[in-house]
Amino acid sequence: MSRIGKQEIQIPKGVKISKAGDVITVTGSKGTLTKSFRDDIDIVIAEDKINLNIKRNDKFSKSLWGTYASHLKNMIAGVETPYQKKLILEGIGFKSEVKGKEIHFALGFSHPVIVPIPEGLTVTAEKNNITVTGIDKELVGSFTAAVRAKKKPEPYKGKGMRYEGEVIRRKQGKKTV
Repeated sequence: MSRIGKQEIQIPKGVKISKAGDVITVTGSKGTLTKSFRDDIDIVIAEDKINLNIKRNDKFSKSLWGTYASHLKNMIAGVETPYQKKLILEGIGFKSEVKGKEIHFALGFSHPVIVPIPEGLTVTAEKNNITVTGIDKELVGSFTAAVRAKKKPEPYKGKGMRYEGEVIRRKQGKKTV
């Protein structure tokens, strides 16, 4: 049984939630999020709380129960305060700058790396700090991971892109005799 799915989700003031078929829309001060949910879970929206109940007692429905509760909590939290992730670019000659709706990187390759910014995200690049901000937690995390994958940090000198607060495990270099 899901401990997260059993709990009631409180709806804060200023957030409106509506359900049309299998699509749930959450509207807050920062924007609107919509997401489609399967009908395996019964989502009951009251005035100030949301309850989730499973319809069938099978393994798949039980696994969706807590997942859907987490999705709804993330949507409610995102329309109140946007999610933010930071990347730090380390290395000599590594640069990043935002031009319009894309980020331009100089990552030590023979060509510049250009990454388009998806709709709904705000990206700022100051020196070697890249900040990704948006109301959709899933979109912020997946975009940040895709950008980090362009130049992962290497274990010898730590050059590359890493999350803020991430610790790179260092290896010892070659020994001279």
